[in-house]
Amino acid sequence: MSLRERLSEWANPRRTGGSRPPPQGPDRLLVATILGLTGFGVVMVFSAGAAFAAKTYGDWTYFLKREAIYSGAGLLAFLVGIRLDYSFYRRLAYPLLFLSMAMLAAVLKVGPAINGAVRWFRWGALSFQPSELAKFALALYLAVLLARKAEKVKDFRMGFLPPLLMTGIFLVLLLKQPDLGTAVIIGVTALGLLFVAGTRTSYILLSVLVAAPIGWQVFIAGEPWRRERILAFLSPWKFRRGTGYQLYESLISVGSGGLFGQGLGQGHQKLFFLPEAHTDFILAIIGEELGLCGVLAVLLAFTVLVWRGLRAATRARDAFGCYLAFGVTLLFGLQALVNMGVVLGLLPTKGLPLPFVSYGGTSMVMSLFMAGVLANISARNPEAAPLSFWQSLRTNRARVSKNRRSDASDVQVVVEAKS
Repeated sequence: MSLRERLSEWANPRRTGGSRPPPQGPDRLLVATILGLTGFGVVMVFSAGAAFAAKTYGDWTYFLKREAIYSGAGLLAFLVGIRLDYSFYRRLAYPLLFLSMAMLAAVLKVGPAINGAVRWFRWGALSFQPSELAKFALALYLAVLLARKAEKVKDFRMGFLPPLLMTGIFLVLLLKQPDLGTAVIIGVTALGLLFVAGTRTSYILLSVLVAAPIGWQVFIAGEPWRRERILAFLSPWKFRRGTGYQLYESLISVGSGGLFGQGLGQGHQKLFFLPEAHTDFILAIIGEELGLCGVLAVLLAFTVLVWRGLRAATRARDAFGCYLAFGVTLLFGLQALVNMGVVLGLLPTKGLPLPFVSYGGTSMVMSLFMAGVLANISARNPEAAPLSFWQSLRTNRARVSKNRRSDASDVQVVVEAKS
């Protein structure tokens, strides 16, 4: 059975006669993988950014301290996500959608330009990147919409056009920043959700064929610096003194690590050869210091995350949980895949962090929050009790929890009569 058929079966049990599995606790392997990546990220940010922090801020623990704070805040968000039943987010779908849309528009007017991009709100030492909220908001909106429309998703006007138009608005706002990497991640995630929900494949292919030449002309061929970036991707050695410098240094870093690396903290490319190595190109430092084994370990961790995320989607208790889990999993998987592809020279350079590992406050907090939501869905919890937000957070463990494994007497089996 294909992934699409499996997701459709679990998302629409009345159509297929499928039954829900009994409730259980959050997926322990998923939670352990997320926490392991987060802890590993703190260590690697310290290793990759210590020299840069000492020269720039006069404190070699500068990034370590900030990343520890970000991770702490992210873990609190993770606990909220894993504790609060995911059905609560249904009522937040449209408020979050329009809030994130407004923030994406506002940042273009009031956000500072950093390295030619306008992506952050800044308040003194604090900053916020609205595109991170937009990823979750759009995935949540699509999950609610697709779960509600069910069979109508096959209809072009009623089921395909509304989510496509909303996704298009987000893509335009992101490309204005410009943030092509996040736009691609969101666009592919939206199409992926439409596909597993049962949208006709011909509609998806048509939208891709229409968008591809427009995107190439307007957002790649139309900008000289983007054309140079493509040429540098095709021949990094030729452009190593200019546009391809970061990719060139990244490949040297990964290549010099060998099988087991030079040792944690012993890398040389972070000593001002590879610019800001603690951010988007942190995998290059992992490759240099921990070798091929370190890179493969990170790849394995994200493979496990995607596997358990898809497993949570196929075993969700309802269509909304199925689509939300699939959307969040796809966001993580695609972003990790693109980041690794860029660092290894398999994709053109894009400014995307490696989830849970790269330095960054908004990315860390939002990633851990979405991971908590995914873990909550993985619990296959029974229908939520009518509790408020704060009541659900303060529910005593001794009481019947929304995520607790039910006793045999609590499980109801419904057998559908066959005609």
